[in-house]
Amino acid sequence: MNQKPFFKITEDDLSQFASPVFVTFGETMVRDTPADNERPERTRQVHLSMAGSEYTLAMGLSRLGMPAEYITRVPDNPYGRALRNIARENGVLTDHFVWAPKTEPIGRLIYEIGRTPRKNTGVYQRMYSAASKLDAGMVDWPSVLKNARLFHTSGITFGLANHSGYDRNFNYEAFKEAMSAKPNDCLVGMDFNYRPTLWSPDQARELMTPIVSEHIDIFITTIEDMARLYDIDCGQYSAKQVVDGDMGRLEDDDIQAFAQKVMELFDVRIVAITIRYPDTFEQHRWESAAIDSDGFFFRSPEVKPITLWDRLGGGDTWNAGFYYGLLTEDFSPAGLTKGVLVGDAATRIKQTLMFDLPLIDKAEVESLMKADAFGGGKRTSR
Repeated sequence: MNQKPFFKITEDDLSQFASPVFVTFGETMVRDTPADNERPERTRQVHLSMAGSEYTLAMGLSRLGMPAEYITRVPDNPYGRALRNIARENGVLTDHFVWAPKTEPIGRLIYEIGRTPRKNTGVYQRMYSAASKLDAGMVDWPSVLKNARLFHTSGITFGLANHSGYDRNFNYEAFKEAMSAKPNDCLVGMDFNYRPTLWSPDQARELMTPIVSEHIDIFITTIEDMARLYDIDCGQYSAKQVVDGDMGRLEDDDIQAFAQKVMELFDVRIVAITIRYPDTFEQHRWESAAIDSDGFFFRSPEVKPITLWDRLGGGDTWNAGFYYGLLTEDFSPAGLTKGVLVGDAATRIKQTLMFDLPLIDKAEVESLMKADAFGGGKRTSR
């Protein structure tokens, strides 16, 4: 079958949209990675980069040509300005940043990249960060969202209040304000993104369940998160087997049964699933799938290998490609198909790059998708 209509990315796709069509908010951290191959406790040379789920996603969409805006609260100091400047360099709108006093902390991630058999290790320093205190009344949401077709959030953002021990969840208050201001035709997407370092399963369920059930149209998750927090099976595999990593080959029926249970639990319009197979530190395999409330189901045509360089930002880059498909195909079955294919190609390229940010472009994504569909491997020039 000729798959070209599903992966052809053209400027005509974007002609119908006003700016910004995509809006998201959250926290961006400064990531500290040893630059001298030492361990973090021994290094004296640190590479500073930016890391954050929604930030990475907005950047990925922008680099694919989709008008995107990112909102956060940052200290008015060199790190805060660097965060803004990098977003702008990659086409992301930053007009509604909320600036905190320069002495407030910015979130940090101390990150050590592993090698087989040593695993990656990361230490969050996100308590009391400026972004964790982005509250209602700080953003002009009607102005930001007036032309938006899709608003995105992440479970990570809502976990920051528990992580900091606040009496109230500032980011949740900002989210509710955004929900009251968004246009009726603006859908809401979420990556569940459970982080046990931010909050317990009970804490996450208590807040996330009503948020997803009441507000979310497009729900992105992993099989492991839903098994761990909601005891959801994956077809022939029990939730315990999923959590223990005791799964064999996943059949279409397994993934569809899992997705249907998630859809029934939360009453969402679309469920998308990303699936990573970490064979070694350096060699992973990747696939994804999506299903809508009408029962249309699409899964990656193949499980594809990745020779890994840095996995951080991989899921967020997939989200960007998936949303690109949905937005350019009006959230239709063709959009699910296109989104899975674009997302798979985008994340496979990104995970061969160092650090979180998806420095990808449409031409290389399209080239990889053509190679996947029709075969390839010849040298090309760009």
